[in-house]
Amino acid sequence: MVHNSDMAHLRRCVALAAEALEAGDEPFGSVLVGADGAVLMEARNRVASADRTRHPEFDLARWAAANLRADERAAATVYTSGEHCPMCAAAHGWAGLGRIVYISSSEQLAAWLAELGASPAPVRSLPIQQVVPGAVVEGPVASLVEAVHDLHRRFHRGRGGGER
Repeated sequence: MVHNSDMAHLRRCVALAAEALEAGDEPFGSVLVGADGAVLMEARNRVASADRTRHPEFDLARWAAANLRADERAAATVYTSGEHCPMCAAAHGWAGLGRIVYISSSEQLAAWLAELGASPAPVRSLPIQQVVPGAVVEGPVASLVEAVHDLHRRFHRGRGGGER
């Protein structure tokens, strides 16, 4: 269940996604939060650099694997503007990170991209639990979905672009 305490972190994800958009990148943002509620790291999409693996969730998983003990990773929460793609879900699982809370689902994103005429992603979209069966996942968060949808509309309007 998504709590009021989660909402500030989710709003920050929207702000990070907006930062990515303003930098010319696809609008995705994520925040890694420790068990004590402290923000450990933030990341935004950076795939415009030509490295299509620079998703924020992947960056957080790599940072956590290098900087946190296994128990700290397991107790952490990843907040993100969009449900993890299979690559990011796998990184999350291999890093041993805890709970995931996302605003918009992969299914919603696929529908938005189709509606906007964007090219399909080169990798099949799957729910996180199909990649990481034991993952604790919460989302979508209906109250913020339209804000994320708007960022994707702004990014893809006038582009033939692709997904992440």
